Parts: sequence; structure tokens; C-alpha cells
Amino acid sequence: MCALVRSELPFKYRGKADFPARLAGWIGDVFYDVLPEHGYEIREEQIFTAYQLADAVCKQKVHFAEAGLGTGKTFAYLLCALPYARFTGKPVVIACASTALQGQLAGPKGDIEILSNLLSLDINARMAKDPRQYICDEKVNQNSFTALTSENFKKIFHWAEQTKLGERSEMPHVPDKVWKQVAWDETMNCESCTCRGYCKLVRAREHYRSARDLIICDHAVFFDDLWSREERMADGKLPLLPEYSAVIFDEGHKIIPPAAMKAGHRIVEEDIVSMLSCLESIQGARTALLSIVVAMSKAASDFFKKLRGSTIRDETADRLAVQADDQLLEAALKLRCALDVLLSELQNETGLHLHSLPSNQLQSFETIVERAAEALNRFLRKGGEDAIVWVDRADGSFCVVPRHLSELLNKHLFTRKLPVVFSSATLSSGKEFGYFARTLGVDDYSSSSIESSFNFEQQVLIYLPKHLPVEDEIRFIPALQQLVQLLRLSGGRALVLVNSMSEVRKIRRGLKEFSLPFEFLWEDRGERGYLAQRFREEVSSVLVGTGFWEGIDVPGPALSLLVIWQLPFPKPDPLIEARCQEVKKKGLDPLISVDYPEMGLKLKQGCGRLIRTKDDRGAIAIMEPVRGVPWEPFVTAALPQGARVIENIDALVQIFQ
Repeated sequence: MCALVRSELPFKYRGKADFPARLAGWIGDVFYDVLPEHGYEIREEQIFTAYQLADAVCKQKVHFAEAGLGTGKTFAYLLCALPYARFTGKPVVIACASTALQGQLAGPKGDIEILSNLLSLDINARMAKDPRQYICDEKVNQNSFTALTSENFKKIFHWAEQTKLGERSEMPHVPDKVWKQVAWDETMNCESCTCRGYCKLVRAREHYRSARDLIICDHAVFFDDLWSREERMADGKLPLLPEYSAVIFDEGHKIIPPAAMKAGHRIVEEDIVSMLSCLESIQGARTALLSIVVAMSKAASDFFKKLRGSTIRDETADRLAVQADDQLLEAALKLRCALDVLLSELQNETGLHLHSLPSNQLQSFETIVERAAEALNRFLRKGGEDAIVWVDRADGSFCVVPRHLSELLNKHLFTRKLPVVFSSATLSSGKEFGYFARTLGVDDYSSSSIESSFNFEQQVLIYLPKHLPVEDEIRFIPALQQLVQLLRLSGGRALVLVNSMSEVRKIRRGLKEFSLPFEFLWEDRGERGYLAQRFREEVSSVLVGTGFWEGIDVPGPALSLLVIWQLPFPKPDPLIEARCQEVKKKGLDPLISVDYPEMGLKLKQGCGRLIRTKDDRGAIAIMEPVRGVPWEPFVTAALPQGARVIENIDALVQIFQ
């Protein structure tokens, strides 16, 4: 890999001590003088955020940067990151919450390209995408026969011969099930691959490792690098990301799940069953191998049967909690022992050169076995007390992650004395960052919080109905009647946010007796992206669902009424429960320290769906009691600040005119 060439800074400075002042001066010049010449308005909230970030980065702090909707936080952190990267001679990593956000930043006509052109900065930024987004040359070779009969594979093979990096975005129309057959995956053993060192994924990594200014990755890629960095370097391997000078987490409130998943392991029953079926079908297989396959099959069946019996069922939860009793631990131990024997036999198969299976497939099986064994090792440690475990509702996999994630973050990230910025519109509760800081295990941090630049006093009304019962069972009918009134006043144009799919169906049944002239879009009746697009296009439609609290952007009149049907208290979730247990040990109330702040953060995200531009107007209606309940301060802090609160439904007419 070629040595990086340090790019020229966009301003002059006299030594290290002079850099912070010069950076602040340049940021001011850009926002007050340069950008307005290109039609950008001066936003004091954006400039304040940029100054706070520049100070934190130069002082190498952990910083929580909360900036409301419309602030322009992306330009704020980019104008800090670029000079700092060139000052240090190492790129800054910007970790995004999704691939889509990566594209908005670093793709064609994205924010980085726009800023680079406006300021003539020649920004060198490259994307480090999920490895599964790249083609695997070995898999392509394995599937070469399929290309003779499949039109999709013919296109892929023709493309594979020409592409340099093999990134899926170059072939966006390939179906998921076809792409999976040719894409890199976690079971690939790259150490003994015939394409080792020359494959598309290696080229992609070489491409982004040589970025001079910025590396744009997602949260999962960042934490995959963070947790494996020391081990890879000790083994003489390059880390997944190059050495960097700072990290900025965009949508920083979302890092815990990907950080936990990359620190842990999962066991997928389907992978185990498929592997054993393949081994069982080997012609002339050794008796020792077949014997352990049979024993392993029974051990796996027993474990997953007991796991399903130990799972705490909850329709609202994505991660199903597990009650780890002695029977489950005993089944896990038997499966762990069977895995040890199977791994030994697979290694014997390789060592004896019997070639009963292709070597790459044997190595893939070894990887599945080793990762399952690692998951069970952590689960069995201290009788399950050292891990957080759950069953993933989507695929039934058994997930095992370290209980003390904050300790890992402190060891691998916060003690490195690098600037670490968490940027989001929702990091605090009432401008208090204690909950988020406790979640990360951070004691020493700086913070900045700035409200949205929107005029919520003029753009938003908040409706809190009087006399709604607290009890869910008897609140439904009066709340439904209120919802019908609201929809008639607004002429549809509403997003209704609920907490469970069962509640979506309940509302649908309840509305059947009313003759409402609007198209209703129900989350369980279509693909989420399609529904959101339909909602934007059909101006009088009503969208009802659980998955639209964040990530949906509907400017204009199509969204004029936001109904919070249920306050988003956290669902039963092992990760949340682990935080509750930790605060209990510190003598704190988990309701006040975890549940209410978690609800407030998600509510704040939900309220952010309503106003997306300075011309939008609308109302937020909360169909649960707020006045006089213990969580009232958290709800109040999450609502758009300055918006007028009303209790008379007729007063909403003015906002819908």
C-alpha cells in the first residue's frame, strides 16, 4: 500500500498551538462569507455547533453534539473533520447508521461532493461498506456452472470479469437470494482461499485504506474493526480500517445494537442443520465423522428445543429474552462438547487430505463451528451471568453478547485519547446527557445542545386530550373517537405511530365502523419503503405503523398531523434489561434512569417526522395521558420546544387551514 500524501490545509497556521484558533476562524469565514455567496442562509445554530465540535476535536474530547432538525449538522462536522485530518495526516472516520446515509454523505452529489466543489477543497473521501456488499471471487468460481442456466448469473459473471471492486451498488437489480450466493459472508475462510490477496474485497479495502481525508463507514463496520483491531495486528494482519485521527458517529444514539452484535456471536440453527445434512450425505465418510454428526444433530436439536422453551414470548419485542435455567445450560454444555469433537474431526478431514468435501467448504464449516463454540463459551461462563442473550425474532438465531459493553468501549475506544464525536438530534433528555453517557460508560465528556432552527411556535400545535383514561383497556374507544375527529379535521394527511403490530390491527378493526374518505396505509400490508413513498404521493392518505418513528422524511402537506397513539416506552429487551440491572446495582430507579429517558429519546425522534422544512405546518396529538404522570417531564422535554400546547380539539382548525 502506498504511503499517504498529506493534503494542504484550507488555511495557514503557525504551529500546533495556533491550529485551533485558525480552524475556528476559517469555519466562521465559510459560514458567514463563502456559503452565503452560493445561496446558503446563515444559521447561527449550525455555526454554534461547528465551533463546539472544533473545540472538542482539537482538545481530543468525547463530545455529545445534539443539534435539532434543520441545523445542518453534517456541514458542521465536515468542516471540522477535513482540516483535522489534514493537520494530523490521518483520515477521520465518519460512521453512519446505515448504508443509505453513507450514500447521502459520500455518494454522487452527496454532501461531501457539494462541499468539496463549493470550497474547492478536493476532498478525498471513500466508503468502507459492509463486506457483504462485495462479490466473493471464490463463490463466483464455485457457481460457474450455474451461469450456463441462469440469466441472473450470466449477468453477474460478465460483470465480475470487468468490475474492479465488485460492489453491489454496481448491480442494484440483482435479487437478494442471488446476490447471497456470490457475496462474501462471515463463514468464508479467507486465510486459505485461492484468491487470497487478490480478491475484490481486498481491492476494496486497499481502496478505502488509502483515503487521505475521510473514511465513511457504517456503525457495524466501525465496531467490527474496533473489536478485532488488536487481534488482527497481533496476528500480523492489517486492521479493517487504517489508522485514523478521530471518529464521528452520525446518528450516534444508534450505536449500541451494532456495537453489541459485533462484540458478540450468534448461532443460527438453520446453518447448523444445513452443515450437518451436508456432512451426513458424504459418500464413504469415515465412521468417526458420521458418529459425531449424529451426536451433534441430537445435541443441537435438544439445545434449540430447550432454548425455545426458555424464550419469553412477547409480540412487541424484536429481541426475545431468554430465561437461562439449569436445563438450558446443561444442553448448551452438551452442544459445546459436541462442537469440540466435530471441529476435531473436520480438522482431521483436512489433515488427512481425504477430499470428501471441497477444502473451502470444510473451512467454512470450521468457521461455523468455531463461532458457535465461542458463543456458547461466553454463555456458559459464570452460569450465564457474563453475557446478555436473546433469540432474534426475525431468524430465530441465538445471540450472545458481552454484558459489560461499556467496559469494552472504554478499553478499545475512549482511552485512546482520540476525538470521539456523537452527533444526533436526540442524545439528551431535556438537554441532560446523563442517560446516554451512562449507557456508553463515559464519565469525562463535553456536550453541546442546540434547538432546531424551525419556528415551532408558528409551525406546530400540540394537542393533549383531556380525560383520557390511563388504563390501556378502557382508553382505546375514547382514543379512537378522538383519532376519527382529528383525521376529519386534518383531511387525512396523518402519520399514526404505535408500538406494536397488534395495535395496528386493532386500530384497523376499530375504524371499520367509521366512513372515512382517506386511503389508509397499514404497515403490515406492504413493504415499508413502498408505503412511505405512497404516503408522500397520496396527499390525503393516512399511514399507520410501528416502524416510522425515525427515518421517514415527508416534507410538505402530505404530513400535517402526527398522532402518537402510544408513548414509546421501551419494549421488553435484553439490552435494556441489562442497563436496568446495572442502574439498580448503583441504587438508582430503572424507571427514571432507563425507561423514561429511552422513551423520551424515541418520542423526540417521532416528533421530528412532522416538520422537515421552514414552510411545513402541523399538529402533534398524544393519545395517552401526559399531565400529572411521572413521565410528564420526559414527554415535555421531547416535544418541539416553543410549540403551543392546547387541550381543545377545535383549536386545531387554524393549523390545518
